[in-house]
Amino acid sequence: MDRAFTLILMGCFLISVSSAPVKKTQNVDIYSFHISSTVTSRYATTTITSRVANKLNKSQEILFEVKIPKNAFISKFRMIIEGKSYDGVVKEKAEAQQQYTQAVSRGQSAGLIKSVGRTLEEFKTSVTVAALSKVTFELTYEELLKRRLGKYELLINAQPMQTVADFKMDVHIHEKTGISFLEVKGDLSTDDLANAIKTTRADKDAWVTFYPTRDQQTKCKTCDETGLNGDLLITYDVQRQNPNGEMTVSNGYFVHSFAPSDVSRIPKNVVFIIDRSGSMHGRKMEQTRSALLRILSDLGENDHFGLITFDSKIDLWKRELLKATQANLEDAKAFAKKITDRGATDINAAVLEGVNMIKQHPREGTTSILILLTDGDPTSGETNKEKITGNVKEAIGSKFPLYCLGFGYDVNFDFLSKMSLENNGVARRIYEDSDADLQLQGFYDEVAVPLLTDIQLNYIGVSNLTQTSFNLYFNGSEIVVSGQITDNSVESVTTEIIAISKGSKVTYRDTVTAKDVSDVQPEHEHFLERLWAYLTVKQLLDRQVLLKGPEKEAAKKEALNLSLKYQFVTPLSSMVVTKPQEDQAEVADKPREGEAPHRPTAHRPASPGFRLLSDAGLKPFDPQMGPVLYGHLSPGLIGQMRPGLHGERGRLLVPDPLPTLSSVHMTMVDPPSDDTDGFDMDATDSDDIPEIAFAYPTQSAPAVRFLLPADGQPKPLCFDVALPYKLKLLQDSASGFSMNGESVASNNGFHQIIIRYKTNHHLTINTNSISYHDGQNNVQYLWGQEPTQHAQEGIYLILRGNEFDVTMGNIRVVILLHKKNSDAFLWPAIWQQPKGVTLSGILGKANISYAEIQGSNTSTLKIMDKEIMVSLADVTDYRYTSAPVVRCWLVPFEAVMNGEISDFAVTQL
Repeated sequence: MDRAFTLILMGCFLISVSSAPVKKTQNVDIYSFHISSTVTSRYATTTITSRVANKLNKSQEILFEVKIPKNAFISKFRMIIEGKSYDGVVKEKAEAQQQYTQAVSRGQSAGLIKSVGRTLEEFKTSVTVAALSKVTFELTYEELLKRRLGKYELLINAQPMQTVADFKMDVHIHEKTGISFLEVKGDLSTDDLANAIKTTRADKDAWVTFYPTRDQQTKCKTCDETGLNGDLLITYDVQRQNPNGEMTVSNGYFVHSFAPSDVSRIPKNVVFIIDRSGSMHGRKMEQTRSALLRILSDLGENDHFGLITFDSKIDLWKRELLKATQANLEDAKAFAKKITDRGATDINAAVLEGVNMIKQHPREGTTSILILLTDGDPTSGETNKEKITGNVKEAIGSKFPLYCLGFGYDVNFDFLSKMSLENNGVARRIYEDSDADLQLQGFYDEVAVPLLTDIQLNYIGVSNLTQTSFNLYFNGSEIVVSGQITDNSVESVTTEIIAISKGSKVTYRDTVTAKDVSDVQPEHEHFLERLWAYLTVKQLLDRQVLLKGPEKEAAKKEALNLSLKYQFVTPLSSMVVTKPQEDQAEVADKPREGEAPHRPTAHRPASPGFRLLSDAGLKPFDPQMGPVLYGHLSPGLIGQMRPGLHGERGRLLVPDPLPTLSSVHMTMVDPPSDDTDGFDMDATDSDDIPEIAFAYPTQSAPAVRFLLPADGQPKPLCFDVALPYKLKLLQDSASGFSMNGESVASNNGFHQIIIRYKTNHHLTINTNSISYHDGQNNVQYLWGQEPTQHAQEGIYLILRGNEFDVTMGNIRVVILLHKKNSDAFLWPAIWQQPKGVTLSGILGKANISYAEIQGSNTSTLKIMDKEIMVSLADVTDYRYTSAPVVRCWLVPFEAVMNGEISDFAVTQL
């Protein structure tokens, strides 16, 4: 079987060229790698060009991965092979989906774009390159850079898989009014690479080049033998001599950038609304307190502020807004230090309390801001999200903005986005990392200094304007408006800006020549048109959240038409990438913020007499799976590889009922080596019997099998979770109850389970002992000791031999100690749970009903309106001491849990 080779190239602009470290190889030569970025009036167009040579005397697959900013739109992708170009084409999503489904049904793969961190998305595709041939990849994407805290940032990260002979990064910045400062920093801006970085500045232009030699690519502080590994950070700002803003006109379009700084600061009234529900436990709460303490120190002396904390109840620091005097700040900090997590999440009552606090204490010449920080859905009080957004919108009445900060990946970001947009604010995700407190403070810094309110921009002689009304303008930010000059005879464009500054009306007026194109380079004469299209699409996509009915459809249609006209990959469009192989295509979709990467599902009907194994039945080659068989199937039992829908290389159709391995005639062949990235599907033997290389484990991969409740169903459902894992088993945010467990590959259950209740009750259970403490008392148990119990208000702990009975509030679980052969492991069983409350976690799933599809040649169940192919399996029910074996329908984890297993993983118990 041929060795397959995978080459990964990445880039971003923010620009990143990176991949996971791999073994150095001489089979492929990246002989040229260029990143060229041009920024004109803050509009960045970036092209990544990679030229690769296949040095083998046989074909091999090249995988191309590019990381781009989440705010960017891909606008061009091209592969050039043997002088022929293969271009990606942007189509309406439904049309691209049809092409995707056709490709899948032919056994081909499908590409996609997925989120890969805070700011980046990853575009991926691959192509088979013939022996001793070359391929050129070229990708272009576009983005309007946003000004934050007085500067624009370009981040360039480089981590190729090998040193490159022709490695170049070029950035050219052109700003009409001139560049006020420019700075280059980062890991690659070190003494080792000092002479590889060159910065040149003129009045209106700046150039940054990075041309490291092969020797330099291995000797910087963060580099190794595989090449560069680090980043360049380029920050700059522009000259702002005209208080009326900067107007650029070109080819019938204009852009107006407005960012006055010579304006008096407006005192603000700010209310911080802090979620302290049980899910904020641990580091989230610590980071929130830390950030709040720093933010309080940064309040201006003329600012007034309030603090609200909430779970199912609301606590106020003070019932009114108080001036940010030293004494009040110290008192508020003392209050902040005592914020602890507990209870459920009543977002509706908390936000309405904040609105009421601002309304009851109006002050002339000030502006008001609400900042909500939460990590979860509403679970207490009013929980209907539509009603909450309606209540908040009615209460605020467009009088001040609401900013929503969503903490962590699990937060309902769509809900927060809609609530913010309906109230002239924005939603921002706070990533649950070590610097979350700095992220919180960084957001506050952006809104810390309001300069203007109620800003309205008016223009004469133009049409098709982007947004022209803005609630607030903050120091260090920028207002950008773009439009079209439809009358070519218009010789000038008049601008008028009306705003409020400290309670007084201010007006800015200016007139610019409409035919002034002298500062625009010929090769960039259409950049303003594309800038206008980019900004229009972005704003239309945002507006869709707020619109309904015909207005929503009209906005969607307009955004789609612009996406197709300018070939932008947006949430409404997809790029179809055609490969050199006949009829082979991939589809790239842009993910939404906070959404797991989506890959459409396409099933091919099974042949008569066969059934499709579930995801648990067949997996790609993995060294951790144990022994794997490769070989021939006899003609009567021949199966065929099918394209995987979740990253697998294929699925196998086998006879139904499933035969034992001994009845499947196989000839053992050598398995692929560890660096093989696929199976050779082309080989046949002399008798013309297809040789199908497939992975079918001779023993099951280590997994824990869970049994779902099955009231009224003929058979229960079950699913597997691979080992080892730290899992969120059960959580009730309303009561502050949580139970997490850690599994290991050597047994059938858990070797440790941690239970927390409210803020101070903590249970640690392992296979040797049990430890309980409540902040004051510590109780220790040993398995097998005489029956023992401990009781206090709302807490009942009873140990009976190998059963530990735990009641905390209205939840009762029993932890059983099982011993099998030489292994001991724990298993949790839920004996009582609150009614009418939605629990989360692996064990929080309520009874799931299903229907068997009659007349199907495969074992198919209809679960939650989806048809799922399943198989019969046995599960040991460890919820009982006797551990009976039960027959169940084995279903994929995602089919019943509505998420990936990573959604239920925790980093610490």
